[in-house]
Amino acid sequence: MISPVKKTVDAEKSKDITTAEGHPGTSFLEPSPSSGKGSDSSTGQTVESKEVPSDSSSNMVKEEADTETNTSPTLQIAPTETKEGHKPQENTAETESGSRNKDPDHPEKSDGEPDFKPLPASGTNKKGDEPQESTAETEQRDPLDEGSDVHRLQTDDSTTVAEEESVKSLEQSTYKKQGDELKESTAKKEQKNDLVKKHTDVVLSKNEDTPTAGENINLNSKENVTSEGNMSGNNENSGKISEEICGKLCQRETEALLDRLHLKEKLQDKLSPTELLQIQPTVKQHHVTSEKDVAHTFLHRLMMLDYRVRYIPLRPDSADVTGPKPVQMTDITDNEFNNLVALLNTGVEREQKEQTPIHPLDIQMAVFHCSDSFLKQMMITKLSQCQYALPFLVPDPVTKEIEFPLWTFRQITKSWKVMQTKDDSNIVTMKNIPIYKAETSLVSFFRLGSLSVSKSQLMNTLINDRHNAFFNRNCPGSTKSRHLMDGVAEIAWYCPAGKPNDTFNDCIAFCNLHGDALLTKKQRDILIEKSFINIFLVTSLQKNTESRSLISSLFASQKPLICLTVDDSCDIKTKNGKYILGLKDRNQPDVSEQLKKIIREVLSSLDGSSLKPSFQLETMAELSEIKVDETDPACQRGKSAAMKITDLLKKDNMDVSKIKDEFFPCQGKLWHQWSKIHKELFHLRGDIEMEKSQKQQELMNIRQEQCAASCSKLMQLFTGSLSLLPPTDREYFLKWIQILTDALSTDDLSLILKSYDEKWSEVLALKNKHDKSDLLLRKQAELDDISKKLQSASFGLEHIFREMGQIYEAHETTQRLSRHTDWSKYPELAAQLMISGHPMELMDGDAGHVPLTWISSLLEEVIKKLGDPRVFVLSVLGLQSSGKSTMLNTMFGLQFAVSAGRCTKGAFMQLLKVSEEMKKDLKFDYVLVVDTEGLRALELEGNNTLHHDNELATFVVGLGNLTLINIFGENPSDMQDILQIVVQAFMRMKEVKLSPSCVFVHQNVTDVAAAERNMDGKRRLQEKLDQMAKLAAKEEVCNAECFSDVIEFDVQKDVKYCAQLWEGSPPMAPPNPGYSESIQEVKNTILSKASKSAGITLSQFKIKIHDLWTALLNESFVFSFKNTLEIAVYRKLEVQYGNWTWTLRSNMLTIENQLHNRIENGQLEMVQLSYLIEETSQTYREITEAMTKYFEDDKEKEMLTQWRGRFEIKIKEFHDEQVKRVKRKLDEVIQQKKACRKLDDKKSEFENKLLQKSKELAQQLKDKAKDEDELQRQFSSVWSGWVTDLTADIKPVEDINLKEDQLTILQELGFEPALIDECKTSGRYMKLSELGDYSDYIMTTGQKYLRQVVDAYQKYKSSGVFAYEEQQQIRSLIDKAEKESLDAIQSKPVATRGYTSTYLIQGANHVTEEVQKFLSERKYTLKKEFTVDLLLYVFYRAESWLLESHKKFKVINDAIIYLDGKKTQYYRVFRSFCKENSSAVVFGELICEKLKASSIEAVCNKTAIDLAGKMRCNFSAFNGNRLELDKHVLKSLAEKEDFNEFITYITNPRRQTEAFIEAEVKKYIFTSHTDEAVSMLQKNVDDIKTSVCKALFTATQKVQTQEGDTDMWLKEFSIVLKDELTFDAMCSENFNDINDFEFLKEEIKKGFSSITEEMSSLSLDKLKESRLKPDKILTDQLCKCCWVKCPFCAAVCTNTIEDHSPDDHSALFHQPRAVAGGTWKDTNDFSINFCTTNVASEISFYNYESAKSFPYKKYRDAGPRYKTWRITPDESKLAYWKWFVFKFQKQLEEHYKAKFHRKGEIPSDWGKVSKSDAIKSLNEMSQAITKA
Repeated sequence: MISPVKKTVDAEKSKDITTAEGHPGTSFLEPSPSSGKGSDSSTGQTVESKEVPSDSSSNMVKEEADTETNTSPTLQIAPTETKEGHKPQENTAETESGSRNKDPDHPEKSDGEPDFKPLPASGTNKKGDEPQESTAETEQRDPLDEGSDVHRLQTDDSTTVAEEESVKSLEQSTYKKQGDELKESTAKKEQKNDLVKKHTDVVLSKNEDTPTAGENINLNSKENVTSEGNMSGNNENSGKISEEICGKLCQRETEALLDRLHLKEKLQDKLSPTELLQIQPTVKQHHVTSEKDVAHTFLHRLMMLDYRVRYIPLRPDSADVTGPKPVQMTDITDNEFNNLVALLNTGVEREQKEQTPIHPLDIQMAVFHCSDSFLKQMMITKLSQCQYALPFLVPDPVTKEIEFPLWTFRQITKSWKVMQTKDDSNIVTMKNIPIYKAETSLVSFFRLGSLSVSKSQLMNTLINDRHNAFFNRNCPGSTKSRHLMDGVAEIAWYCPAGKPNDTFNDCIAFCNLHGDALLTKKQRDILIEKSFINIFLVTSLQKNTESRSLISSLFASQKPLICLTVDDSCDIKTKNGKYILGLKDRNQPDVSEQLKKIIREVLSSLDGSSLKPSFQLETMAELSEIKVDETDPACQRGKSAAMKITDLLKKDNMDVSKIKDEFFPCQGKLWHQWSKIHKELFHLRGDIEMEKSQKQQELMNIRQEQCAASCSKLMQLFTGSLSLLPPTDREYFLKWIQILTDALSTDDLSLILKSYDEKWSEVLALKNKHDKSDLLLRKQAELDDISKKLQSASFGLEHIFREMGQIYEAHETTQRLSRHTDWSKYPELAAQLMISGHPMELMDGDAGHVPLTWISSLLEEVIKKLGDPRVFVLSVLGLQSSGKSTMLNTMFGLQFAVSAGRCTKGAFMQLLKVSEEMKKDLKFDYVLVVDTEGLRALELEGNNTLHHDNELATFVVGLGNLTLINIFGENPSDMQDILQIVVQAFMRMKEVKLSPSCVFVHQNVTDVAAAERNMDGKRRLQEKLDQMAKLAAKEEVCNAECFSDVIEFDVQKDVKYCAQLWEGSPPMAPPNPGYSESIQEVKNTILSKASKSAGITLSQFKIKIHDLWTALLNESFVFSFKNTLEIAVYRKLEVQYGNWTWTLRSNMLTIENQLHNRIENGQLEMVQLSYLIEETSQTYREITEAMTKYFEDDKEKEMLTQWRGRFEIKIKEFHDEQVKRVKRKLDEVIQQKKACRKLDDKKSEFENKLLQKSKELAQQLKDKAKDEDELQRQFSSVWSGWVTDLTADIKPVEDINLKEDQLTILQELGFEPALIDECKTSGRYMKLSELGDYSDYIMTTGQKYLRQVVDAYQKYKSSGVFAYEEQQQIRSLIDKAEKESLDAIQSKPVATRGYTSTYLIQGANHVTEEVQKFLSERKYTLKKEFTVDLLLYVFYRAESWLLESHKKFKVINDAIIYLDGKKTQYYRVFRSFCKENSSAVVFGELICEKLKASSIEAVCNKTAIDLAGKMRCNFSAFNGNRLELDKHVLKSLAEKEDFNEFITYITNPRRQTEAFIEAEVKKYIFTSHTDEAVSMLQKNVDDIKTSVCKALFTATQKVQTQEGDTDMWLKEFSIVLKDELTFDAMCSENFNDINDFEFLKEEIKKGFSSITEEMSSLSLDKLKESRLKPDKILTDQLCKCCWVKCPFCAAVCTNTIEDHSPDDHSALFHQPRAVAGGTWKDTNDFSINFCTTNVASEISFYNYESAKSFPYKKYRDAGPRYKTWRITPDESKLAYWKWFVFKFQKQLEEHYKAKFHRKGEIPSDWGKVSKSDAIKSLNEMSQAITKA
C-alpha cells in the first residue's frame, strides 16, 4: 500500500548525510553536495540536513553508495519518515526476492510466473521506532483496494488499453491521495519543513501520464516493498493487479529509455557487427547534438578504443539536450525574496520541464541488450581493452532472468607476469591466457543498504588508481537516475607486471554487485559461493538488523570475509580469516592500503595450499539458477560442429606443434616445396626449357601428392559445416573454431615461450662469458629448434582456410576428381565469408607465396555474388610490430590479429562495405583493407630479408589505391629501413605507370600537440624521402631528384602524427584517448583522399594481384611487370579504333564509288580536296564525338587518358590519309579518262557508224528477219570488216614480254646468261624470303672474307648452318628490298599510261644498291647467285601486278578490244532493225545494253562493300583488334597443318595474313554464308532497279513538261544516274524521231526488268571481276597495322596501329627461337627457349651487331632493335608452338639445316600437347587479356 508518511528529524543527531554514490561531485567519505534536506529519487525518502544547498532539486536523494547512482526505474510517490540516525533502505527493479522472501504468504515466483513486481506500499516509522521488518505490520491500506479502476483492470486484463487506463487511474488517484495527506502532515511543521512540503507537493503533482526515462519513478523502494503484506486476505486480487501494473511500469520505463536512445526496435531486431563494420560518416569525437546519436556514437567510439566513451556529452544549445544546464537567472522583488518557498517552487517548475540526463551505464547496458551475440562479444572485448569492468551477471530488462554472458568473454585474453623469488633471484613468468580459462582468485564487493561511501571508487583504488575500471559517482556524466544497472554484477581483473611494486603478485578478479545486496539475493548468493574473499560495505553492524543477520551467517562460514563499516571506527581480525574494518574518520588512501594489505595477507595465507579456491569463468555455466548465453541453440550447434574438429585435433594428445603437419599436409612441406620450385622457374640457367619442363613436372607431382593427402576428415567436417550450417550458426561455428584452436595452442605456446626464455638466458650467459665451446653452439641449435617449434605451434582459422586453398589449387591444377572433398565449392564458401567481413589470406607469409589460382577463384565468386563492385584498396606497410593491425582495428573496427607473439604472417584482405549514407560522397562500394606482415620481421632475418621486404612492399604498394606507411617511434635507423623500402616500391610503381597515393602515419610520438616539433619532424622526413628517392633512382635506373618526382606528395597534408597507444604501462594501462583521436584524423584523411578516387573493380583487383606477383617473381620487376588491366583497356581501345576507322573507310568507299561513276560518266573532271573533306565532315564529326564520349564516359576513363591525345591524332591522320588516297585514286581515273579522250571521241563515231551499218544491213536482210541463224551468220561475216575499216588508222596496244625484259635487265647489270638461266631453272628464287638457310650464298674466297668468319663458318658449315642472327639479317634485307622495290613499281601509272621496262630497271637498280649497302656493313660477301635470285624474286613478286595493270590499260585503250566487246550489242540492234522496230524500241535496247554492264559492275561494287562491312562486324577474326586476327591466323594454320604456310607466316606474317583474309572471305561468300551474300546481291539489284526507274520517270517527266527531245531526255537520264552507274556517252542524233517518251520509258523498263532478273541469278564469281573486292577492302583495313618482328623469336608485334610510338612493340604469342631457325651460338643445336622465358632467366645472348653479350634480363641494352620491344615473362604458357615444334620437328630440321639435339632437345612433355590443346592455349591467352 502506498501512503505518505510523516518524517521527523532528530535535531541533535542530524548530520550531513551524503547521498548515494551516483551523485556527481561526492567525495569518498565526505558528505555529498546534495546531502541537505531533500528527496531520495530511489526510495522516495527525504532526509533533513542542517542546511539546504543552493543546487537542491525536486529529486533530493540519498543515493546508493555503490557506483555513480543507485536508482532503478522507480516511481517516486512520497517521502517516508525515518527514525533519527537511520539510513533509509533501497530496493532495485531487478530484485525478485527482496520483499517476497520476507512474507511467508508470498514465496519466490516459480518458473513461468510473470516477472512483474507488485506495486509496493510504504510503512510509517514513528520517532524512535526501528525500521519495519515485515509488511504485515503496515497499518495503511493500499489505494488499490478501493475504486472502480482496479476492478476494470481485473476484468479487462487482456487488453492493452485497459491496462494503460488502469495505470493512469492508479497514478491519478495515488497522487491525489498522497498530495492531500502530505499537505495535512506538513501543515503543522516549522518553516524549514514547510519548504520540504512545498517541494514534495510539486514532485507529487508532476506529469500524471506514463513516466518517461529520466523521471524518478520508484516502484521498488524498500519501504514500499515492506507493505506488501497488506495485499493478503481480502486484498489478494488487488495485490496481483499491483504486481502486474508494477511490471508494466518497469517495462515502460525501459522502453522509454530505449526510445530516447532510438533503440526500441533493436530490442528484438538486434544490432549486429555488419551494421557497425561499414564505412560511415565520421562520428563526433567530443559530443553529440541529439540523443538519437548517442548509441551510435558510443559503439563507434568504443570500437576506436576511446575509453572516454562512457561519457558522451550533449551539446548544451541543442533542443533535446538534457545534460547539465547553466544556472538560470530569475528576476524577483525583495518581497518575493522573502518568500523562499515560492522561489524554490519556481525552480522546481523549471526542473519539471527538463528530462534527467541518461546515465552512462544505462547507455552501455541499453546498447548491450540491443546487440546480437557477436556485437556483444565485440563490445565486451573492446571494453576489456579499455580496462573497464565487464558485465558478469546481467538481469534481463524484460524477464528479469539472470544471465551470465560467457560468450562475450571468449575472445578476451589477458597477459600478466608473475614474479617469484628463488635462490635469492627474481624469476618472472609470463602468462597469456584466454580469460575464460584463467584460474584466479575472485574478490567480490557487496553493499548492504544505502551508504555514503562509494564502493566502486574504493575498488578502483585496488585495481588501478589512475583509471576508473568501475564507474562511480565521481565519473563524468554520473546522474541520480539509473535504470538498467541495479542487480548487474561487473568483473575486472588486476594483472601484475612482474615488478616489485605490483599491488598483488598474481592475477585477481574483482567483482562488483551493483545495488543493495539485500535486494539481489540470487546474484549475491552466487558471488558469495564463487568468491574467495567477500567484502561487504555496511553502515553499521550494530544498527541494521537485516545486514547484521546476513553478516553473522557469513562469519560462520569458512570463507574469508572483510566487513567495511562506514559509521564505525573499530578494526577487528579473527583467527579464521574474518576482518572488520571501520571507515569512520579514515581517508581514502589509508582505507585502500589497508584493504590491499588484508587481501594480500588472506591470499598469501593459503599460497601453495590445495585448499586455496580458484575462480574460472567457464565454471559459472554449471550453475543451474542462472541462464548462460551460450545455451542459445544456434551457438550450441556452432559449438558442436567446432568441437568435432577440435576433438580430432586433441586426439592422442598430439603436440600442438605437430598439428599442422598431421592435419594440414597440403600447406606444410609440400606447399613450401612447391613455392620454392615455382620461384626457381623464374631464375633458370642452362637448358632452360628442359629444366623448366622438369620443374613443371615436379610441381605437378607435388600437386598430385597434395590431392592424395587432401581427404582428411577434419577438412571434410570443416567444409561440410560451412556448406550446411545456416548463416548465424556458421558465424558461431567459425568463432568457436577460432576460440577453441586458440585455447588449444595457448597452453603449449606458453610452455614453448617459457622454454625459449630459459634457453635464451643460457645462451646469453654463455655469450657473456665469451664461451666459444661446443656447448654454446649446441645451446644455440636448441634455441633454433625451439624457435621453429614456436612457429609451428602458431595455429588458427587462417591455416584451415590456407589448407582449403591448397586443396583447391591442387585439384584445379591436376583436374583430379576427389570422392571425399567437393573442392570445386571451396571458393564459393570462402567468398561468402569474405563478403560477411572475414579476413582472407592474400599472401602466405610462411611460404612467402601468393596462391594465385585460389585467390582468383575466390575473388571470381565474390564478383558473382556482388556483381563486380568497385573497391578502394587501402594497404598498410610498416616494420614488424609497429602497430599496423592495431591501427586498422581501431580505425575500422576490424579484427586482424595484433598480439606481439603472433603478428600477422603475410598479407590479409578484408572487405568493408560503404554505407548508403557515404555512397553519395564516395565513388566505390567497398573499401578493401590489406594488412601485411611486418617488414624486418625477426623470423625472416637472414640473406632473404631485404628481398622479402622489397617484394612485400612492392606488392602492397602496387595493390593499394592508397598506402598507409606506418612508422613507429622516432628512431632514425628504423625510419631509414622503412623509407628505403617504401621509396623503392613507389619508384617501381612510377616506372610501370601505376600511381597510388600515400599517407605516412608516425606512431608513438611523445608530443603530438607540439606544432613546432612536428614541423621539424616533417622537414626531416622530407629530407629522408628525397635522399632515399635519389638512391632508389640509381638502383632502378630512373630519373628522380626528390620524392615528389616519384609520387604526388605533400608533406604538410600526407604526414600524420599519432600518440602512443597506451596511457601508462601495460598490462593495466588503458588505451590513450589521444591515440583514438589521432587515428580518427588519419581515417578522415583517408576518406578525403578516397573521395577523389573511383577505386577499381574487384575483377581488376584480381588481375592486379596476378600482374604484380608475376612480376615480383622476377628480379627485374619494372621490366617484368605486365599491366594486364592496362593492356586489356588498350586492346578494347584498339577494337574501338578499328570500328572508328572502318566507319571512316566505308564512308570514303561510298564517296569514292559515287565520284568514280561521275568521272566515268563525264560529269566530273576535277576532284577538290576540300570537297572530299566536306563530304566526309559529318561522318568525321560523328566519329570524333563518339571518341570523346568513349574517353570521357568509359569506366576506365582514368587509364584511357594517357592515350586520348595520341588516338585523336591517329584518327585525324587516318581521315586525312583516306581523303588523300581517294583523291589520288580519282585523279588517276581522271587522268586515265583524259588519256582515253581521243578514243572516247572515236567511240561515238564508231557507234554512229556501226548503227548506220547495222541499219543498212537490216534493210537488205529484212525478209529474213525470222531466220535467226541466217541473221547471225550474215552479221558475223560483215562484223570483222566493219572493225577493220573503223580501226584502220589506229595502232593497237601491244602485249608486254616481261621475261625478255627481265633477262635484258639482268644482263645489263653484268650477270652471265648461264648464271641467270641456272637461277631461273632452280626456281629457288620464288621462295627466297622463306628459305631456312642462306649459308649456300656465302662466298668462301676473296680478300674481304676475314679469318675469324672463315673459322666460324667452317666450324659448322658441314651442318649447313649459318649464324641465326645473320640469317635474320639477310632475310630482313630480302624483305626490305622486295617491299621498297614493289612499292616503287606499283606507284607507276601502268593502268593509265601503260607499261615500260624503265619501271623494272628502276626496281632492279634499287635492289642492287640495297645489296651493296648491306655487304658494306658485313664481314663477309654474298655470291652473285644471291643478287640474281633476289632480283628474280622481286620481278616474280611484281609480275602479276604488272600484267594485271597492263591488261586494264589495254582494255581501256585498245579500240579493237572495245569494238569486239560491242558485237553482241549491235547484233541485237541489227536484229531489231530487221524486225522493223521503231526508233524508240531500238534506242531502248541500246540503253538497256549500256545499263546491263554498268549495273552488274555497280551491283558487284556495292555488294563487295556490303560484304566487307558484314564480315568486319560479324566475323570474329575481323571485328576485333590485331591480336584477335593473329589468333585466328594461327588457329587456321593449325587446322590445316601445312608446313609451308607456317613458314610463310613465320617469315612474312603479312603475306600469310592477307592470304588468310582472302581465304576466309572466299569461304564466307561461297561456302558458309552464300545465302547471305546472294541476299545482299539481290538487295543491291533491287536498289539499282529502283534508281533506274526513278531516272526514267524523272527524265520522261521533264521532257514532257518542257517539250524536249531525245537529247534532253538522255542528258537528264544520265544526270540522275551519275552517282549510281557508269553510263557511256551515247549519240542520239539517229533517234531524233522519237516523240512518245512514255513508250520509250516503258520499253526500257521492260528491257531492264529482264536484265535485273538475269542479274538476280548472277553468279557470285562475278564479284572477282569487280573493281572493288571484299577481300581487298578488308586487307586494306586489317593489315594497316604494325608488322615489326621480335628480335629474338620473330613473333610479330600485334599492335593495331601501324606507328604506335612511343608505345613499345609487344606480342602475346611469342615462340621458341627454333621456329624462326634460332640456334645456340657456334652450334647447329636448335634453341627451343621462349624469349619470354629467357628474359626471366640467368642466361645471356650474343648480339652480332655489337659483337657483345648481354643478359636476357637486360636485353633492352643491346641496341635500338631490342629497346623498342617489351617482352614480359609468361612461363612459356603458350602450348601452341610446343605442339608445332614437336609436330614438325623433322621439317624444321630440313628447312633450317639444324638439329633438335643436345641443348636443343625437345622436352618429352611437349609431345603430350594435342592440336586441340594448342588451339585452346591461343584462346586462353587472348581471353586473359580481353576479359581483364
